[in-house]
Amino acid sequence: MFNRLKKAFSKFVESVVSTVKEDTLSEKDVNEVISNLYFDLIENDVAVEVADAVTEELKKRLIGVKVPRFGDKEAVVKKAVLEALIGVLSDVPDVDFYQDSKNRLETSRPVTVMFLGPNGYGKTTTLAKLAYHLQERGFRVVAAAADTFRAGAREQLEEHGRRVGFRVIGGSYGADPASVAYDAVQHARSKGFHYVLIDTAGRMHTDANLMEELRKIQRVVEPQYSIFVFDAQLGNEALEIARYYSKYVKIDGMIAAKVDAYPKGGSILTFLYTLKRPVYFLGVGQSYKDLVQFTKQEYVSQLLT
Repeated sequence: MFNRLKKAFSKFVESVVSTVKEDTLSEKDVNEVISNLYFDLIENDVAVEVADAVTEELKKRLIGVKVPRFGDKEAVVKKAVLEALIGVLSDVPDVDFYQDSKNRLETSRPVTVMFLGPNGYGKTTTLAKLAYHLQERGFRVVAAAADTFRAGAREQLEEHGRRVGFRVIGGSYGADPASVAYDAVQHARSKGFHYVLIDTAGRMHTDANLMEELRKIQRVVEPQYSIFVFDAQLGNEALEIARYYSKYVKIDGMIAAKVDAYPKGGSILTFLYTLKRPVYFLGVGQSYKDLVQFTKQEYVSQLLT
């Protein structure tokens, strides 16, 4: 994963090492190679404001760093780059969704998870993947088919439910989505389910009716987690849509879908830095098993391996 962004950082580290002429990295040493990295970041879906922040942080961390004359210069530079990237993301929390939601179950059952995002981003499939993993951990899951306007939306979710083994609560075509979500929560509460996963509509995001529909679901159900699912391949286009959503509805965290088909890697860095919300999971394949937990440390470390 993220091969292109990894290559950009690898090239940067090599360039810094080959530029070093003294025991200490000078401003001239760093500036000579930082501009190339900047353009590589932009080419790999890192937004301009994020590329600015990364390169500025790198300058702070690298200029004046002591470099062994005969030792492992690369290790010293990599450490500084790692610390710079972690520094840029310092105000973005890491959240272990499984542990965090398990803690919530002790005081609030069921835990309700609302999925947000445009059609085609992988929202419904991601919901089914999370249902699979929660059931593997011994939890009982029910889903709400709260996309009541798109033809086939309920049937799509029900097919996932049949394959994975979770029940779907739905309404008639055109029913009030908030009522469907509410009914699912009440059903879960009465039957002792642990989690309610709410699938929502994702038609054109600038549709004011859609935003009001999503806001109503949040008012009625008060989900503990509202998760924006974004297609990692769409880069800054997906970011602008997420920003639009965040003006109208609460976003607690994110899931990056289709990461297995995304060699660039920069959109994840951009989403973290810009929205200041945790990424809970990465979708890394077609199987229901292909949902992996995300941490900033692991992501940054991967970029430097």
